[in-house]
Amino acid sequence: MSWFGKILSKLGLGSEGEAGASAAAPTAASGAAPAAMPVVDVMSKLEGMAATHGEKLNWKVSIVDLMKLLGLDSSFAARKELAVELGCPAEKMADSAQMNVWLHKTVLQKLAANGGNIPADLLD
Repeated sequence: MSWFGKILSKLGLGSEGEAGASAAAPTAASGAAPAAMPVVDVMSKLEGMAATHGEKLNWKVSIVDLMKLLGLDSSFAARKELAVELGCPAEKMADSAQMNVWLHKTVLQKLAANGGNIPADLLD
């Protein structure tokens, strides 16, 4: 499973939504409205996980803390693999701080695109 796939899975997003989208396509072709993508309350899930986590994690700004909160490997190697998977620009890959900032923002944007309720202030 891809790194981003693991993130989606931990939050209850992903394969179910993808199956629902492909199942809705024939309906849309017949003229009926396609089924809406269900919204997953990612914020509540993450806040709940953070409240019970033994370590204080700043997941709203840190990709390392977000990955730790989800119980994923947050090592530089793992983050680099995730960055490559998500298409991080080469100039940002050369600087780990820039890569981390790009990666955090991109992960939150992709979570929102996959049905997660991410507040706009975290997407900027």
